[in-house]
Amino acid sequence: MNDLRPLVISAPDPRDLDLIFTKDARQALFDTYRIVECEADELNQLDPAILSEASYVLGQPPISDELLGKLTSLRAVLNVEGNLFDNMPYDTLFARGIHVLTTMAVFAEPVAELGLAMALNLARRIIDADQAFNTGDEKWGLEGNHNTKLLSGADVGFVGFGELGKAINKLLTGFQPNVIAYDPWLPASVLKQQGVRPASLEAVLKDSDFVFVVASVTSENEGFLSAKEFASMRAGAALILVSRAAVVNFDDLIDAVESGHIGAASDVFPEEPLSQNHRVRKTKNFIRSAHRAGAMDVAFKRMGYMVLEDMALMDRGLPPMRCKRAERETVGMMRSKPVDKS
Repeated sequence: MNDLRPLVISAPDPRDLDLIFTKDARQALFDTYRIVECEADELNQLDPAILSEASYVLGQPPISDELLGKLTSLRAVLNVEGNLFDNMPYDTLFARGIHVLTTMAVFAEPVAELGLAMALNLARRIIDADQAFNTGDEKWGLEGNHNTKLLSGADVGFVGFGELGKAINKLLTGFQPNVIAYDPWLPASVLKQQGVRPASLEAVLKDSDFVFVVASVTSENEGFLSAKEFASMRAGAALILVSRAAVVNFDDLIDAVESGHIGAASDVFPEEPLSQNHRVRKTKNFIRSAHRAGAMDVAFKRMGYMVLEDMALMDRGLPPMRCKRAERETVGMMRSKPVDKS
């Protein structure tokens, strides 16, 4: 008897199925679909019959025009790395009505929480105060609060305002800040609906006590925050970088912090892992996190549920609703680096 279940090619590198599916979700995946597993670089070596039957590709393997021509039943590529790469013929995919989907939204909430923690640490110098106890140099009471500030009621700016910006803004609600945002890809009405005032990049940098950099890196904005932009920030302001290191000139950022003009925090770096002698390791008033903001098991497991829900919709001829769709106009501009195996 022929197995009529839809066929899924699973090539989720750098993830694996045990990372992104709970035990129950993995069972549901294998009960509902025929699964053919392969390495990302071996997709083109699969039997032509398998390629022609595949409804879904789970992963973000390189797909050439020739290979895509063999994937005659393909409905969607479900990217579980998160970043969109220029490794497949998007124009042809879109022309054929094939969805390219990303599960990146699962990281917004955990990254937002760490971003908020970084802002609070920079505001109240919590890490510095704790470390001072190790050397017996702690300052008590008012004396220990020089160069500190409140997040409550502060002027907060966003550079970029996608899913991550929205998630951080939601967490900030209780602090009742004055929020402005710069995002050239969003109309003003979208920002206003989020209770955020649209502003220029210059205004966000100049008029904010806290600047959250949450912009994706594209062919148009690599290194667009550099010495001039950091110099324009308020003295003592804090910059929190939780999107991609390539949007800033990292040496210029370190210079601005070492000069005492601003404080900074970053979960991402231009090289990962950092070399042991990288200067940022010793930079004071710079909070460092080893690209761990979103890398939580709970986030990865949410990927599996998103994938299952969207495939169930597409099986019924309906559009996917849980994953974010790659946009024809912007997908080719993305310049994120692949992540390592987690």
